[in-house]
Amino acid sequence: MQFEIGMTIFVFVMTMIVILWRPRGLNEAWPASFGAGIILLTGIVSTEDLTDIIGKIGGASITIMATIVMAVILESFGFFHWAAARLATLAKGSGYRLYWYIQLLCFLMTLLFNNDGSIMITTPILILLLKNFRLKKHEAIPYLLSGALIATASSAPIGVSNIVNLIALKIVDMTLYMHTAMMFVPATSGLLFMSWLMFMVLKKKLPEKLPTLSYDIEEKFFTKNFHPLKGKMTVETKRQRTKFMFKILIYVFIVRCLIFVASYLSIPIEWVAVMGSLSLLVWRWYHLRTSPFDILKKTPWHILLFAFSMYIIIYGLQNVGLTAFLVQICEPIVNKGLLSASIVMGGLVSVLSNIFNNHPALMIGTLTLTELGLDPITLKTIYLASIVGSDMGALLLPIGTLASLIWMHILKQNKIKIRWKEYLYVTLLVIPLATMVTLLFLYYWVQLVFN
Repeated sequence: MQFEIGMTIFVFVMTMIVILWRPRGLNEAWPASFGAGIILLTGIVSTEDLTDIIGKIGGASITIMATIVMAVILESFGFFHWAAARLATLAKGSGYRLYWYIQLLCFLMTLLFNNDGSIMITTPILILLLKNFRLKKHEAIPYLLSGALIATASSAPIGVSNIVNLIALKIVDMTLYMHTAMMFVPATSGLLFMSWLMFMVLKKKLPEKLPTLSYDIEEKFFTKNFHPLKGKMTVETKRQRTKFMFKILIYVFIVRCLIFVASYLSIPIEWVAVMGSLSLLVWRWYHLRTSPFDILKKTPWHILLFAFSMYIIIYGLQNVGLTAFLVQICEPIVNKGLLSASIVMGGLVSVLSNIFNNHPALMIGTLTLTELGLDPITLKTIYLASIVGSDMGALLLPIGTLASLIWMHILKQNKIKIRWKEYLYVTLLVIPLATMVTLLFLYYWVQLVFN
């Protein structure tokens, strides 16, 4: 048993070191899958455990990948170039107004898709927009950083916007509908507070007036990709493009609503997500006469491998007694009352996320909660407090979430270097306070509506 404990801890620590280090840009799925392979070969995780893992993460993984496919399809339609052009127009030359529109865009994109997909799509577009404004590095970074932080934290209001949230929902036997009913109002209120706090911190670094654009982002994209248009769709004028984009947005919104209806009716939500993305893919193929294989190639399928592998490693930690140890620590805290339990659990997951990344932190925290023998409302509330810690509190350091790791990688690819000092200047002032306020919002909302 001592060998199994030592081996599992060693594999977990080494896996996290390599994921955070990413030598030569190594994809995070490879060290995770290598670590999972060792855990499986040593027999620490059995075949029965493997079946249980597939049951827990299968539906969540399919749902998230389907929404990412939809996001990639929208990118191919030029939606994000169109959105960037709209941001520039709506800003009306004001750097402050641009900040708030970027916040709104990143919030909505995460709600409509998910945090990883939002980061992967919006970050390159924001880079393109800010370069088009010819902003200096110290002027552009506040927009990029605040957009990334809000895009990642915006996965808290609805569970379907984050793969680790969806997996955890399955563990605590909570529907997506119930998650949203208990979480949307307090989490969105917390995000508004977080955005305001970031604005106050960054205000002196934001340009009051924006320079004129170097070129028309929207026109350049559509001229290059859709003119002359080979398919059956006319998007040659800006008015036609806007009408076209709103049709797509309405379709995505309807699919999102149907996912919640499916959750309420106990229909597997992955069925709705897959049908929605396939319908959009076929529709794109028919109208633009473009093969769907380019979308399949652009989709980051490695996220599936990463989530599956990390869960195997976490299951290994559970099997060698980690959750039993955590239960002994958490039980006295939980018994002190719901408010203290929520704050402590949210804080604990925040700390663990910033050390080990939020995927293993939330998984460990959720598995521990299921062993405490809590009543349904208490379990769900403390679980949602863990979500706040995982999605918002984890942003204190850039290694806290997979989305922030992806964001850092995209910046590096575009030769934009952000120092830890620049990152921490914002997060140390914003994240702890925003997390605490959101936890308080959650507690009082539950007391008001669900007790």
